[in-house]
Amino acid sequence: MSSETNQVATEPTNTLSAETPATQVTPVTPETVSTDWKANLSEEIRLDKSLENIKDVEGLAKSYVHAQKLVGADKIPVPNKYATEKDWDAVYEKLGRPTTPGDYKYDLPENQKIDQDALKNFSDQAHKLGLLPGQANGMVKFYNEMTNSAMQEADTKAVAAREASTTELKKEWGQAFDQKINQAATLAKSVGASELFNTNLADGTKLGDHPIMIKAFAELASKMGEDSIVQASGPAYQTPAQIDKQIGELTQAGSAYWDKRHPNHGAAVEEVLALREKKNTV
Repeated sequence: MSSETNQVATEPTNTLSAETPATQVTPVTPETVSTDWKANLSEEIRLDKSLENIKDVEGLAKSYVHAQKLVGADKIPVPNKYATEKDWDAVYEKLGRPTTPGDYKYDLPENQKIDQDALKNFSDQAHKLGLLPGQANGMVKFYNEMTNSAMQEADTKAVAAREASTTELKKEWGQAFDQKINQAATLAKSVGASELFNTNLADGTKLGDHPIMIKAFAELASKMGEDSIVQASGPAYQTPAQIDKQIGELTQAGSAYWDKRHPNHGAAVEEVLALREKKNTV
């Protein structure tokens, strides 16, 4: 055999030379993934109001877990408009209403006077309306604090009015203040008007603390003269107005006060000076 026949035929090798360019592979671009977890849901479910506040799948899972925990829990059906009083009683009892009105407990100051009848009536009504113990106690506490605040405010106004009245009357009556007050009070008591003096007005003050009321009774008492019913015990005093009137009479034109040669000139001057000193002494 010739040398040509002894050669083994070989398949051509597809070897790329350095000069042969490589085939470029085009990368596959993934489609944009939607961030709306509800996108694949049906429109009916996707638009359901219960999913409005759930932002992602984790939120949905939490909501589901919470709902599962409620399964088997004691539920209270809400009565509709046709529910009877008995139906509502069943709801109130499940919510924690006391068995009887007498089972309500109230946190009230120990030293405070309580109208037990009023408190019992409130408990009866609270039980009928289904109030829970905390609600009933809260309402009583609120009402109690509001009442105490109103009473304190009224007392403050009454004290202020009494002080203002005293200042005004002392200025007008001077040393006769106590005498006039006693006469007015004696007259009010004798005619049964003491309760009238204690009448509370809209602004919280008492009628008997107003100067007009006191002066009216004091004036009436003075006009009754020597009547023992209205005359208070103790020395009699003059008001500044009465003193001024007496001074005017002593110092009128042509009187001994102005005539140094008059035998009673000295006595008149001394009396006028004494009256002026009395007027300035409160």
